[in-house]
Amino acid sequence: MIEPELARRIAAEHGTPCYVYSQAWLELQAARMLAFPNAYGLTVRFAMKACPSAAILRIFQKAGLHIDASSGWEVHRALRAGFEPAKISLSTQELPDDFAELLTRGIEINACSLDQLECIGRARAGHAIGLRFNPGQGSGGTGKTNVGGSDSSFGIWYAWADQAAAIAATHRLRVVRIHTHIGSGSDPAVWQEVANASLALVARFPSATILNLGGGYKVARVSTEKETSPVIVGAPVRAAFEKFAAEHGRKLHLEIEPGTFLVANAGAVLASVTDVVRTDQRTFVKLDSGMTEILRPSLYGAQHPIAFYPVKESTSLVDTVVVGHCCESGDLITCAPGDAETIAPRRLPKVVSGDLALIGGTGAYCASMSAKNYNSFPEAPEVLIGRDLAVHLIRRRQTLDQMLANEVVPEGL
Repeated sequence: MIEPELARRIAAEHGTPCYVYSQAWLELQAARMLAFPNAYGLTVRFAMKACPSAAILRIFQKAGLHIDASSGWEVHRALRAGFEPAKISLSTQELPDDFAELLTRGIEINACSLDQLECIGRARAGHAIGLRFNPGQGSGGTGKTNVGGSDSSFGIWYAWADQAAAIAATHRLRVVRIHTHIGSGSDPAVWQEVANASLALVARFPSATILNLGGGYKVARVSTEKETSPVIVGAPVRAAFEKFAAEHGRKLHLEIEPGTFLVANAGAVLASVTDVVRTDQRTFVKLDSGMTEILRPSLYGAQHPIAFYPVKESTSLVDTVVVGHCCESGDLITCAPGDAETIAPRRLPKVVSGDLALIGGTGAYCASMSAKNYNSFPEAPEVLIGRDLAVHLIRRRQTLDQMLANEVVPEGL
């Protein structure tokens, strides 16, 4: 959490709502992931969809991380942030129009369907390629974050491995990487099961020397949640790699793709209380933030810690429902765990309009996955607290002119 004095200074200089990130925390989490247990080498790729701001990408680049991109647009953002092409991997639901050029430039691409594999083969016969498989099971914090199993469209169904091998052979594609990812906030036990299943897939592709096990490592945003330890979850996987090497004579390089783990608790949203209203049963605190900065509670029933910084300190605690500023009943921040539609009041300090609020755990999938411009609210600024505790603006607040720049009114209307 940010000290009240610093929070008030940021609010005075940059306004609210505003995203606030800690450089020290980002670097600490990067170091933790770079220490992930491995047998024969490790590449840590930042799943940049979690928070793709250029300043944060630059911090991770300097820390030695590579990039996991989910679209061609993300590839180009990573290139502009200074990443070398060879350090960027693309796994995407739709191949970008320039995918063949990206391959030529050295971007690594994982085919995520048989059709994608055919397209790549026709465009770049003989090229090195990765295959993303759906391993047949998944896990996630909610059904919406589970990306494995028969209800998921992500990856080539594991039973179609022979078809994938045949397509690759037809186009002389060299399968050098097998990739799986089962979900965000996944169960560590399931993750380890999938790791073993993935090794079985690797055994079917003799040219594969890399196994990418994706991300999904749990982060504790609130006290009721349990965080995944990279050391604990990685140790049995390392042993499995050693066993595979003994049986198949191949020492596999491990890749992982954390997103949330790296950035979630490195970020917070600083907001202002704009109103306090009451009904016969509820006390509602309204903020000048909400779905436009933090969509996760409305989408997943996600839990985020909330702290108030009252101008006048109070020892009174009130059962409080915290809501956002959108004209939308679903703009609820204090929802029940995993249930976006159920109100779950919290015991919080009594506040009045003008007081500050800090919503924690918002470094991942908030700035990048918001309902910005809903109700025509502008995109919020982002600031970075440096190692020296200096506050740096890393994204300006959007202006109305910028919001309207691409609108075209036909002549005569």
